[in-house]
Amino acid sequence: MNKLPQITLAFWVMKICATTLGETAGDLLSMTLDVGYAVSSMILISLFLVTLLGQLASKRYNPWLYWLVILSTSTAGTTMSDFMDRTLGLGYATGSAILVSILIAIFALWRLSGTSLSVDRIRSFKGEMFYWMAILFSNTLGTALGDFLADDSGLGFAGGALLIGSLIAVVVLLHYFTRLSSVLLFWIAFVLTRPFGATLGDVLTKSHEKGGLDFGTIGSSAILAGILLVLVVAVSVRQKRKSGTGAAVLSS
Repeated sequence: MNKLPQITLAFWVMKICATTLGETAGDLLSMTLDVGYAVSSMILISLFLVTLLGQLASKRYNPWLYWLVILSTSTAGTTMSDFMDRTLGLGYATGSAILVSILIAIFALWRLSGTSLSVDRIRSFKGEMFYWMAILFSNTLGTALGDFLADDSGLGFAGGALLIGSLIAVVVLLHYFTRLSSVLLFWIAFVLTRPFGATLGDVLTKSHEKGGLDFGTIGSSAILAGILLVLVVAVSVRQKRKSGTGAAVLSS
């Protein structure tokens, strides 16, 4: 089964767009619409489960379905993190520590299960379940880290985005110039792109007085949804052309 996309520059651009949209859409539901963190978490986790069932039922990589699940993990991760940090009063540091522990436990169980930790090809149902659980809690952890950098570190929204962007650049250099595990670097980058998206979302939504661009949650979500839509369409068209070329070669 090949149900995962190739890890290319386009993948990471779409990941950042999806996670930033997850941040703004999650805030739109929980704060702008005043649904609250607990109810928002239940709604968005339910949405995640519905999209995940569709992904699990699919027999091949479907860009629309895959990125819908990524987006649902991002929105659910936003409200889950906010519920832990704010409603339960755990704070960003404690919440992040708990999420790191959960994520480490997921990877440990994944490894002990004997299934491949591949990030570009799914080989079993069990491996796919571990993959998506890691995705969900990576995005939740990234939200907590992003909020910590923006609110508690003193760096502000732009400063937090700059720091995370620099760390992502280091991971890229490690990928090209060292022999470190590509799987390890993938998950480090995956976690880091979530707080990058979170802080970028804050830059887009917050007021000028708070260091943001003041697009608001509605305006920012609309802009990001449009960008992600264009990218998914482009990937889908490319995949269809590639499939058509492959079929033509086989038939000749």
